[in-house]
Amino acid sequence: MDFQNLIERKRQRFAELEREIADPALFENRKRASEIMREHSAVKQMLALWSELETTRRQLEDNRSLAAGADAEMAQMAEEEIPDRLAQLERDFQIALLPPDENENRDAIIEIRAGTGGSEAAIFAADLYRMYNRYAETAGLKMEDLESSPSELGGLREAIFKVSGENVFRKLRFESGVHRVQRVPATEAQGRIHTSTATVAVLPEAEDVDIDLKPEDLRIEVCRSGGPGGQGVNTTDSAVQIMHIPTGRIVRCQDGRSQQKNKEKALSIMRARLLEDKIREEEAKYSAHRKNQIGSGGREEKIRTYNFPQNRITDHRIGLTLYNLDRVIEGDLSEMISALGEADLQERLQESALTA
Repeated sequence: MDFQNLIERKRQRFAELEREIADPALFENRKRASEIMREHSAVKQMLALWSELETTRRQLEDNRSLAAGADAEMAQMAEEEIPDRLAQLERDFQIALLPPDENENRDAIIEIRAGTGGSEAAIFAADLYRMYNRYAETAGLKMEDLESSPSELGGLREAIFKVSGENVFRKLRFESGVHRVQRVPATEAQGRIHTSTATVAVLPEAEDVDIDLKPEDLRIEVCRSGGPGGQGVNTTDSAVQIMHIPTGRIVRCQDGRSQQKNKEKALSIMRARLLEDKIREEEAKYSAHRKNQIGSGGREEKIRTYNFPQNRITDHRIGLTLYNLDRVIEGDLSEMISALGEADLQERLQESALTA
C-alpha cells in the first residue's frame, strides 16, 4: 500500500472536514453532523499516529547512526527501546486504517431469553442477567431495566435492559448467541448434571435519526398489566404493546406504572430491533460469504458453555477455556471480553492485509 499517497488524501479530507464543521448549517442535520464529527476524529487520530510513526522511524535511524560509534548505551537503546515503540505504533496505525464500525460507540439493548431446560433454563437466564448487571457496575456502566418476565423459583423467562456508557456495544457485542450451562439443579435429588440454555441478543441502540418510526406504521395498544407486580400495577392500564405494521414486529412493555414510560421503552426496543435487521441486511450484501472467527453473533449459535462442577467456562468461537467461572458469573467478564475483542481485531487485520 502506498501510505504516502494515502496520507496525502487523508490530509486533504481532513481539511474538507474542518471546513464542514466550521459551517453552522451542518448541525441542523443531526445524523450528518454525527457522521462528520466521527470521521473527523478518526482521520485526526490517523494523521497523528502517522506523524508519530515517522518521527520514531527517524529517531531510530539517527540513534543507529550514533550507535555505530563507541557509545554502547546509545546502541542498546537503539536496538531495544525504540523498535518496541515503533512496532506498537505500526500496529496502532494498521488498526486506524480498518473501516470504522459506526455502531461500536453506541449504547446496547440486551435481551435474554430462557431456552431449553424448563425452570433450570429460566434460573440460568436470571444468572446471566445478574452477571451482566454486576459487570456493568464494576465497569462503570449504567443499566436500565426495560422489560422482564419472571418465572417460578426466581428465574426469568425474559429480560430486556439497556446498558449505557463508553463503547458499550463494542464491549458486549460478542455476547450474542446461545449460552449453555451444565450443573446440578437445586431441585435434582440424585445429583445428576443437567444441560440448559439461554439466548442473549445484544443490539446497538438506535436513535430517531437511524430508524424513522412513522405514526401510520405503528399500531399502539394499551391494556392492563398482568403477572407479578403488586396491586398498583395490576389495576392500571399501563402496559403498552406496539406493532410495527410493515414488519409485523411486536414489542410489549409493562414493567413500569407509567404508560408513557412503557411506551418510550417499547419504542426504544423496537428501534433497536429494526436497526439490527437493517445492519444484518447491509452486512449480508457486503460479505455474504465471509466467515468471521468470532462468528456472526447470531442467536442460533452456541457460543459459550458454563460448566459449574469443573468451575470451567469455554468460549467455543475462539477456543478459550478459563477455570474461573465462579468469578465470571459474578460479573468478572473483562478477560473474556478482551480475548474476544482481540480475536476479532486480528481477523480484521488479516483480512485487511489480504485485500490491501
